[in-house]
Amino acid sequence: MPRTSPAPWALPPEMPWPRFCRLLRHPEPPRGWLEAAAELPELRKRPLLLRWIAQHPKAPAHLRSALMVRLPWRALAAVAVDAEAHPQARQQATEKLQRLWAVMTTGERRSLALHAPRPLWALVWRAPDLGVLAAFLQNPKLGMEALVALIQPPLRPPQVEALAASRWRDTGPVADQVLRALDRSLALPDSGLALGHAAPWIKAMDEDARILAASRILTPALRRMVHPRRESEG
Repeated sequence: MPRTSPAPWALPPEMPWPRFCRLLRHPEPPRGWLEAAAELPELRKRPLLLRWIAQHPKAPAHLRSALMVRLPWRALAAVAVDAEAHPQARQQATEKLQRLWAVMTTGERRSLALHAPRPLWALVWRAPDLGVLAAFLQNPKLGMEALVALIQPPLRPPQVEALAASRWRDTGPVADQVLRALDRSLALPDSGLALGHAAPWIKAMDEDARILAASRILTPALRRMVHPRRESEG
């Protein structure tokens, strides 16, 4: 007797798991199917799969809210940056990540920083760990304008050191902003900064940019470092 195939919208175990996982992302599931899928005992043990139901545009709001509180941070991070996720799901994921940040380990913060959604950037930028900052500066969504906006006094040594080792170290606007923030931070109590932190940023600027940057710097010693040496006349 031939084996009957599962109904188009059956659930495991009647439906093979690979096909079921594909259907979780179908844009038009039948009414009630997502709710039924969320109740599967096996799915409850796989929070990374629950993510697809929680973020689905057709998921009822009460189901979405109930599932979002159960998602681990990796699933939340995936939802927060997924353009196809329901806007409410992205917002809830972002808000929960902001709350979780304070209790995350350094390793978790480092992993999240690489893919952190934009609303978390200011929080990540204040992290005191060099590895977290280095990962954040590799975030593919981080652009020059957003980074320049983040570089504000008080600047801390891990921030300066992470920037100096990053893909941004030869970027003129970033160099100019680092020097400005460094200028306003050097004299702050316990800043931990030194004039030497300015060296890689001075090298990244051409002569005209250095002259302009020097005209804005208030710290005499730093201003002398930034301004290019003038050639002797005659």
